[in-house]
Amino acid sequence: MNLFTETNLSPDILKAIGELGYESPTEIQKQTIPFILSDIRDLIALAQTGTGKTAAFSLPILDMIDDTSRKIQLLVLCPTRELCLQISKDIKNYSKYMKDIKTTAVYGGSSIMDQIRSLKEKPQIIVGTPGRVIDLINRKALDFSAIHWLVLDEADEMLSMGFKDELETILSETPDTKQTFLFSATMNKEVERISKNYLTNPHRISVGSINEVKKNIKHEYYVVGYRQKKEALKRLIDANPNQYSIIFCRTRMETQEVADFLMQNGYAADALHGDLSQAQRDTVMKKFRLKNIDILVATDVAARGLDVNSLTHVIHFSLPDDPEVFVHRSGRTGRAGKDGISMALIKPEESRKLKQIKSATKIEINEMFIPTGDDIIKAQVGGVFEKLFTEHEEDIFEFDDSLIPDLNNFTKEELVHKLLQFQLKDLALYYKDKHDLAEQKLSSRDDDYSRRDRGRDRDRDRGRDRDRDSRGSRDGRDRGGKPRKRDENMVRFFFNLGKKDQLKKLDVLDIINKATAGGKSKKRAEIGDIEILEKFSFFEVEKSFKDNVMSNIPSMKFKGKEMRAEVAN
Repeated sequence: MNLFTETNLSPDILKAIGELGYESPTEIQKQTIPFILSDIRDLIALAQTGTGKTAAFSLPILDMIDDTSRKIQLLVLCPTRELCLQISKDIKNYSKYMKDIKTTAVYGGSSIMDQIRSLKEKPQIIVGTPGRVIDLINRKALDFSAIHWLVLDEADEMLSMGFKDELETILSETPDTKQTFLFSATMNKEVERISKNYLTNPHRISVGSINEVKKNIKHEYYVVGYRQKKEALKRLIDANPNQYSIIFCRTRMETQEVADFLMQNGYAADALHGDLSQAQRDTVMKKFRLKNIDILVATDVAARGLDVNSLTHVIHFSLPDDPEVFVHRSGRTGRAGKDGISMALIKPEESRKLKQIKSATKIEINEMFIPTGDDIIKAQVGGVFEKLFTEHEEDIFEFDDSLIPDLNNFTKEELVHKLLQFQLKDLALYYKDKHDLAEQKLSSRDDDYSRRDRGRDRDRDRGRDRDRDSRGSRDGRDRGGKPRKRDENMVRFFFNLGKKDQLKKLDVLDIINKATAGGKSKKRAEIGDIEILEKFSFFEVEKSFKDNVMSNIPSMKFKGKEMRAEVAN
């Protein structure tokens, strides 16, 4: 089956997908469509994200669905609202000429009453997230007693997000006679258990392998200390102009911090993570799809359902624990026959984790060095010409050629030089006096470090860092030995608690606010920089509250521990 026209799909479906530009099926579609059309067994289909799984299961089901019945015949469960909406939209497009087929999406973050009203239209197809489906079952708004097909899409992700109980409840609400299709990128223990408990003698289809994404993707890694990661990220972005990228972080907090850093530095970036409201998530997704922003900083879960084929780069700000997650992330670039670049920022102590990823994925990941200022300017010059000669936009405005001054006194090279100096002036000034980031190469010897050696070296380095921090802070100089610029109205304090005491910035803010609550002024104290180190911390407070901090903090305790603060300079 090399063309969709060679399938037994109905003319209405072929017409709809033909208008969408579908000609040749993907590998998962080649194997899945004939199976579903001709077999009554359950199915486990393993395929990477972006391989066309929605069409693989929905096209044959649409071909067989009874459009004269007003009962729910197909239920598709997926992990996120975004993926739910994407699948629903795709199915509606595929059934464009099937006038009696109705599809309804149900998901959290939107009015459940609106969704209940839409269910009264008697759709044959429900696409939903597990939590909202459970809510609707409890309200007697969903009846799955007559369904013929159940699809678990991104099953591994649903289980990793903690939907195990919800999935089992929903599965128990469906008839034993249904046909169940489990689609997943990985076959972990939880997915295996679900398949054994709820699928009957399933047929298996596996498309590609864990390392298949490396065909069109160049993999790179950069070794950099934790304190330098954001600056290193900035350099990677500047050295790769005109990129359209996703930066992956491990946690919601890290995602927001990185996005804030980029936006503060003038990049068209934004964050996507679970702490955002649904309206905020929708706005960010829309901006990214429209390329109003060209850098999206996201957690792995939040990026699910984001289907973009033109990404140029994927950047791993933090390495994932699971090698297959690394492949998922990287596979978001290099789609639609285009080349892509996957770049990972790793700390020196993560050499073992990187080695595990290389071993598990069989991907060749090449070490590169953080670009220097000269490297970045050269790349930016190339980026200016790339954008100039590849973007064919109509003139936005008109002007009289007589406004162009006489340029005969300039050679072509001189004129281009002046224009580039004007275009890249700010960037060049930023990197002019910047030190290059230290190059730290991971040798095979690093991979052979014992945990004891690694821990000993890490403690030694931390000790040096603390010495530099303490020395720099107490004598009024930064870590480079240069005088520290400080607001004259602020006082910098040394504080005796740190990360080892489970101290966080919010805790420091709370301590300062309590210590300064009895100040001479009625207003709250202005708080400056807060820096939490391993064994101690530093913070800045408005000068007029100095005595309050000095006298009140020693009388307070944090998690049963004595506290003290002293002026750092």
